[in-house]
Amino acid sequence: MTSATYFEDVVVDRVQLTPAITVTSAHVEMYQGLTREMATESAGIPDVLPLCMAIGLGWRVKDPPMAVQAFVGLEWKVVKELRVGDTMHTSSRIISKRPMRDSGLIVDERTILDQHGEVVQQARFTFLVAKRQKEASA
Repeated sequence: MTSATYFEDVVVDRVQLTPAITVTSAHVEMYQGLTREMATESAGIPDVLPLCMAIGLGWRVKDPPMAVQAFVGLEWKVVKELRVGDTMHTSSRIISKRPMRDSGLIVDERTILDQHGEVVQQARFTFLVAKRQKEASA
C-alpha cells in the first residue's frame, strides 16, 4: 500500500468528495480560542474556519495524501457565509499539473458546499509535489 500520492499518480480533472460535517458552536469556540478571529455576526462563523475544516476533511478521502514538498500559493474566495448548524463538505478537482525536474506543480481547486449544495467558498491551492524516486541501478 502506498503512503503518499506522487506527482505521477495525480490525475487531472479527477474529482474527490469529502465526507460532510455539521459546524457547531464548539468548532467556532475552539477556532476562536486559538486565533482570536471573531465572526461578523453572532450566528455566523469566522471566514477562515470553513477553509480549515475543509483541509481537515481532505484527510478523510480514500486516497493517500499528496507527497507535498512545498505550499506554493492559495487563491481564496468567500462566496456565502456559513452559519452554525450548516453542514459542509468539499469537492476537490486537480485542474493542472506541470512537471519539473524532481517534482511538479499541482493546482487543486476546492469548493466548499453547504447542505443545499450551494457554494460557500472556493479555493485554489498550488503545491510542489514530489516525483517517485527512481531506483538506483546496481
